[in-house]
Amino acid sequence: MKKSIAISACLLGEKCRYDANDNKNERLLKALDGHKLIAFCPEAEAFGIPRATMDLVQTPVGKRAISNKTNKDLSKPIEEYAKIFFDSHLDIDLFIGKERSPSCGVTSARLYDEMKNLISSKETGLMAKEAKNRKITCIDAEKFIGIS
Repeated sequence: MKKSIAISACLLGEKCRYDANDNKNERLLKALDGHKLIAFCPEAEAFGIPRATMDLVQTPVGKRAISNKTNKDLSKPIEEYAKIFFDSHLDIDLFIGKERSPSCGVTSARLYDEMKNLISSKETGLMAKEAKNRKITCIDAEKFIGIS
């Protein structure tokens, strides 16, 4: 049965990373051949390309996406994008995120404390969190390739 799969746009070859490059993964694309792929990139949509990097940081108000350039909390536009995206695509069967991303990482986002000390490398990014909250099956691209 053909699945509708939400996938980080950089994995499809879109040059939407912070540095205007991509993370195209031919092996992943081959494994997904025949399925409906729905690309997303909350960071490119909210902040453009190229853009400053950000980290997932544990703050007094929770896990937030913090700009490495300005130290500004960038979470709200990412969270709003995620809600609109999933509200617009109610048929999604699977979410495949770019590992280690503060937005798209499913179980691999790096979490730092406010002094930028690494706390964990097994966190969920903000977009992936919304997918999980909606009970969508989620997996990091590297893990998907390992099981497909």
